[in-house]
Amino acid sequence: MNSIDSVTLEVDDPTAAARFHSDAFGLDGDRVRLRASTEPTSGFRGFTLSLITSQPGDVEALHRAALDAGATELKPAEKSLWGYGGVVQAPDGTVWQLATSSKKNTGPVTRTVDEIVLLIGVEDVKAAKQFYVGRGLTVGKSFGGRYVEFASDPGTVKLSLYKRRALAKVAGVSADGTGSHRLVLSSPVGPFTDPDGFVWEAPGQ
Repeated sequence: MNSIDSVTLEVDDPTAAARFHSDAFGLDGDRVRLRASTEPTSGFRGFTLSLITSQPGDVEALHRAALDAGATELKPAEKSLWGYGGVVQAPDGTVWQLATSSKKNTGPVTRTVDEIVLLIGVEDVKAAKQFYVGRGLTVGKSFGGRYVEFASDPGTVKLSLYKRRALAKVAGVSADGTGSHRLVLSSPVGPFTDPDGFVWEAPGQ
C-alpha cells in the first residue's frame, strides 16, 4: 500500500523544534522529521498534524506537556460530539490536534500516540482526491466534497483531506496565510507538487 513514510517540518531552529517534539509528545524523529528553512511563511500553513490516542486522559497529558514545553493553546482539551480533543500551536508554528474518539478513560494515563494523521487543507476536496488516487493512494473513507481519508500502513502517517477554511476553523485559527507550507511529505508515490502546493519527495531524497 502506498503511504506517507514520514513528514518533514521545515523550521527556523531544528534543534529547538526537536526538543519540543521530545518534551511535548515523545516523538523521536522517525515519522515527523525536521530540516532548517528560512522560506517566508505567515498565518495558517494549510495543514495540521493530529496525534491520536486511546483515551481522554492521554490527550490531556499530551496537551499539558505541550503547553509546558512552550506551545500556545488554540483550543482547550475538552469533550466534543466526536470524542475528546484539544489544539495547540508549537513554537515553530505547526498546529497540532490532540484527539481520541473515546469519551472515557479505560486504563492508566500515558502519552502513547496510536496514530499520526496529516490533514491538509485543499481548495477542492474532490479534485484533490482524484489527484492522489491517480498517483497510487487508496481511499479509506470519503464524505463527498467535505473530507477524504486515505488508507495507510501501520507505522506510517495517515493522510486526510479537508477544505482549507474548514480545517482552519477546526484548528481555531484564521484561514489566511501566505508563503511556504513549510512541509515536505516522503512517500514512494513522490516526487511531485500537488495542486495546492504541497511538496512530495521520494524516500531518501
